[in-house]
Amino acid sequence: MFLWALFLIALTASYLSFIASGNRYLHRTSHRSAGGLHWEKQIRSSAQIRRKNGFSVLVTGAGGFVGTHVSLALNKRGDGVVGIDNFNDYYDPSLKKSRRNILRSKNVFIVEGDINDQRILAKLFEIVKFTHVMHLAAQAGVRYAMENPNSYVHSNIAGLVTLLEQCKSANPQPAIVWASSSSVYGLNDKVPFSEADRTDQPASLYAATKKAGEEITHTYNHIYGLSITGLRFFTVYGPWGRPDMAYFSFTRNILQGKPITVFRGKNGMDLARDFTYIDDIVKGCVASLDTASKSTGLGGKKKGPAPYRIYNLGNTSPVTVPVLVGILEKNLKIKAKKNVVDMPGNGDVPFTHANISLAQRELGYKPTMDLPTGLKKFVKWYLSYYGYNDGKGNSVNS
Repeated sequence: MFLWALFLIALTASYLSFIASGNRYLHRTSHRSAGGLHWEKQIRSSAQIRRKNGFSVLVTGAGGFVGTHVSLALNKRGDGVVGIDNFNDYYDPSLKKSRRNILRSKNVFIVEGDINDQRILAKLFEIVKFTHVMHLAAQAGVRYAMENPNSYVHSNIAGLVTLLEQCKSANPQPAIVWASSSSVYGLNDKVPFSEADRTDQPASLYAATKKAGEEITHTYNHIYGLSITGLRFFTVYGPWGRPDMAYFSFTRNILQGKPITVFRGKNGMDLARDFTYIDDIVKGCVASLDTASKSTGLGGKKKGPAPYRIYNLGNTSPVTVPVLVGILEKNLKIKAKKNVVDMPGNGDVPFTHANISLAQRELGYKPTMDLPTGLKKFVKWYLSYYGYNDGKGNSVNS
């Protein structure tokens, strides 16, 4: 715990030194769609609750993979949903904007802005009395942290604190559900991973920022009475997914006749992941909102204890990467060109495996999608959305 205290102090120092450059970034990204009567009207319309005892939910990262699917699910059942996303270029922003178009067709409005912009957050909470916040905005990816570490501090630490500061002062305070990560288990070799296992040995900066997020949210729960639920996602996949994920990039390269890089662990061991289909993750997110008790603070002051919960959301059936590749080959009807290499020391871990008994018991969480069926659905979407290039300059549509 002492080491974690030092780590949080270091992150805070980094955050403070990052403010100056961060403010310049915010001026470039947040002002573009903020303010004005039409803007406020769109927000109010999007936040309109259309079911009895429904919620009004602010979804951060709404243009992202999980954010889009959760927003659609909440909207479909009649909850009010307002999104916020900065549409950064970590991966192709056009994919995020295509997701935004789907939400727009359902009358879900996404504010283009950064969660570090306190002015935008304050204005959103002034316009809408949010009952819940689904915080999914984050800088994702394990390996990218070696290229751009500041982006992880900016989004996963500073952005989280800015959002919590707004929530603690809101009246009423919303209940908060947010995305942690299975990466927090780090170098833990006890399987399956359980919520009570140690998480103080992160293997990557991404994991460290998510672990820090768990400590920070616990602090705001303890001091300010915010109802907080953290969700440790395990390798989410499916239609409209992230291009940086292995299953996505493998599909693209196989179709284009390019080689794929398959990592192996120590002693030639195959890497394995607890692949979890997006629809199952969405069910866990919605169940977390539905079971979240109210926050207890008022005017930034705690009036009584509020719940603090953490759950694993996985499929609890790890699959090796070679098996994943074989399933893709079967669906694509193309043999992959594989380069098998030893896993570099870039923060990745050899396996993940979720114990989901707590989520089953308290959320009613029950994943149902197996990997072959889920990947079949993903490939169908991929071919429909992108078509593909056969590697010879010929564009082929599904």
